[in-house]
Amino acid sequence: MAKQPTRVLVTGAAGQIGYALVPMIARGAMLGLDQPVIIHMLDIEPAAESLKGVKMELIDAAFPLLKDVVATTDVVEACKGVNVAVMVGGFPRKEGMERKDVMTKNVSIYKAQASALEQHAAPDCKVLVVANPANTNALILKEFAPSFPAKNITCLTRLDHNRALGQISEKLNVHVGDVKNVAIWGNHSSTQYPDVNHATVETAAGEKPVRELVANDQWLNTEFITTVQQRGAAIIKARKLSSALSAASSACDHIHDWVLGTPKGTWVSMGVYSDGSYGIPAGLIYSFPVTCEKGEWSIVQGLKIDEFSRAKMDATAKELAEEKSLAYSCLN
Repeated sequence: MAKQPTRVLVTGAAGQIGYALVPMIARGAMLGLDQPVIIHMLDIEPAAESLKGVKMELIDAAFPLLKDVVATTDVVEACKGVNVAVMVGGFPRKEGMERKDVMTKNVSIYKAQASALEQHAAPDCKVLVVANPANTNALILKEFAPSFPAKNITCLTRLDHNRALGQISEKLNVHVGDVKNVAIWGNHSSTQYPDVNHATVETAAGEKPVRELVANDQWLNTEFITTVQQRGAAIIKARKLSSALSAASSACDHIHDWVLGTPKGTWVSMGVYSDGSYGIPAGLIYSFPVTCEKGEWSIVQGLKIDEFSRAKMDATAKELAEEKSLAYSCLN
């Protein structure tokens, strides 16, 4: 029997990431090759014409899985009945702007979108926040959609996770698909902690720890971490534009694994509502290693944390607590 279409909302859909993301969704990269979709695209009024063009292109591509397209500047229409919401739209930091100014703008955007989602989305809607500051935007959204289950609001750190896999694969000259179980802890910012202490590589002789194969703790504890932390800035420097293709692809990976499950023995990184695991204060949206099954994520428990990792994990938690305070001060 044919599956019912899943409604997927993309906000900021006329922007770079949105433009890269919607064809991936329409091709089945997000929800599977047998899952029909209806894409809801939202953007601001000045982008209405551009949004119309994206809709025309989606129609012109004749995607077999794409059952309909809604393109609108009305947040209520955009949120109606959606099962998945990918929040790409946000206010970017511009030159000369203080962090508080950016935060104030994003608080007002996410406040309005939270209430529209709460009132009009499907009750089990899964939300992924991509727009920066992603963790704190997700927290604001949670705050203003109190009836939404906290576990249904997440933010994107899969991009950082995939960047870490890519760096290890390049260093060892192995296929990226053979590297698994890196972890991203904390904020999607330059304080995030990419952790390889539990990561492995599939070799001809079986699974081997990344640390053993790299055999260079100095590189793993310094250059590897800073490369992953600052990869976004390096891409801006090279392209003169921010990461779009990789961000869109990672957003698909995030939702795909959340909905369809992670492979046995493999975990991924997601920004989720902290329950106090690993001594991280509850009430922050913090990136943890997670496994997913039957549409639910669970934080991987029992990983050994050394002193080096503890310090890095606490430093990024401290930054998130400061961002939270700043966001709350914008509410008054």
